[in-house]
Amino acid sequence: MSERRSADDMASSASGGRPGEEPAPDPELDDAPPPIERHDDGVIAIDTLTGGLERVTAGYLIDAPRPTLIECGPALTIDAVLAGLSSLGLDPGDLAYLVVTHIHLDHAGGAGDVAAAFPDATVVVCDVGAPHLHDPERLNASSRRVYGPLFDQVYGACTPIDAGRLLGVSDGHVLDLGAGRRLELLYTPGHAKHHIGVFDPSIGAIFSGDSVGVKLPGMRRIRPATPPPDFHLEASLASIDAYRQRAPERLYLAHYGPVDPPLDVLDEAAEQLRLWTEVAGTARRAARQRGADAQHELDHVAETLQHRFAVELEETGATDVSVDQGRIELLSDTRANAAGILRYLDRLEDGSLTPVG
Repeated sequence: MSERRSADDMASSASGGRPGEEPAPDPELDDAPPPIERHDDGVIAIDTLTGGLERVTAGYLIDAPRPTLIECGPALTIDAVLAGLSSLGLDPGDLAYLVVTHIHLDHAGGAGDVAAAFPDATVVVCDVGAPHLHDPERLNASSRRVYGPLFDQVYGACTPIDAGRLLGVSDGHVLDLGAGRRLELLYTPGHAKHHIGVFDPSIGAIFSGDSVGVKLPGMRRIRPATPPPDFHLEASLASIDAYRQRAPERLYLAHYGPVDPPLDVLDEAAEQLRLWTEVAGTARRAARQRGADAQHELDHVAETLQHRFAVELEETGATDVSVDQGRIELLSDTRANAAGILRYLDRLEDGSLTPVG
């Protein structure tokens, strides 16, 4: 695969695929810090205000001798994150690491801006994605083609990060945060081939990015994020199993917050991935039996998934604005999920799918 194709593919799946038709509001942020929540295990959640919306994407600060931020959100709202870090007392020389689980724009789009604001920080990313944060020109161009006006409303352009500031990691890399605190980085493909998960053994916490799925406050079930071009069912299940093996006491989703009990949530995430793939496969066969072309096949599969997996809301959260359909589709667009599963099934059928392990 050429470098240009790789960058285009990564951009096409940024934030889980093309958002729904309802445009996100233009975030006009003041200088006030964003919502910040201190969890009982010491993790500090900073709302990135992605798309100008609360409780959509979180960044997590680990307060250690070498302070570490996990996820930073898109470039367009990075000033809110920087204001949050400043309100927590971090000076420009304080942040040691920014860890991004993958280079999709809602997770890593602002990484260059964080690096500029904290000149001693190292940006930690999967080694597969590191070149695209060093030189994001093609990634930005591809993202603009995919999103059109939404690129300027929700994401914004990544800025380059000097290669000396980037640490590309693979499975098992350990970050030393000082005073015995460490983070174990796990290669967790399935959602994206450039995805890593983060395990903090001192508090038993997993930070799973998008590899487990999406569950905004008020949603009753985990919703998979299976965008093209990288969705791989077996890899996703293996990544979830890698988390399960660490017996986490807390599971933090980027979208959004801690979910409990973690082992039950991991089991549910695996079940949902299998169900979505099974339902999509059945709908695909039905469409092909009718002689549908590729476009109508995608339409049929997306409609089937939308009907079969309508978002279930908690009774007490049904009117919560954080769980309206537009917010959910921004993170886990049904059509993008359908396209990712169809690509997976096509590759499985023609033998081009890379085996796990």
